[in-house]
Amino acid sequence: MYSPQLPLARTRVLFPSESEPSQADRHPVGGGGGGVVGGTLEASLLGLIHHHHHRSALLRDRAEKAKGDAIRSATAVSDLLVEAVNGGVQEAFLNQKRVELEIRALAATVSRFTKQTDHWLASTRALNSAIKEIGDFENWMKIMDYDCKSINAAIRNIHQA
Repeated sequence: MYSPQLPLARTRVLFPSESEPSQADRHPVGGGGGGVVGGTLEASLLGLIHHHHHRSALLRDRAEKAKGDAIRSATAVSDLLVEAVNGGVQEAFLNQKRVELEIRALAATVSRFTKQTDHWLASTRALNSAIKEIGDFENWMKIMDYDCKSINAAIRNIHQA
């Protein structure tokens, strides 16, 4: 795009040191054929350049200082954010470790209870089997007693006849 051209001439404020002609004003090369007028123009340009360089250096220093302050502030903020996030992460990690330890303890307890339950179940089955066998033996004894009485009655009937 087309940008408007800046004006070529600017108004100039004289510095206190410019009230008297400087060494550059009296120099034959700086003055040309114009004497004091040409020297003043050169001194003004040198003053403007010096003033520009001085202001540029000040602005550069301020920018560097602001940049350093911004970097320090950003570092501090990022450190605080990392600490805040890491605090939560660390707490979650510790909680996870506690939960894992509890899970292992519960798994060991469940395993122990399972073995104990299996042992009790085997003992109960053995007891039930023994009780059944006692019941079967008692029933067998009753049958034997009945058979013996029947045989005894048959032998008496035969013996009396």
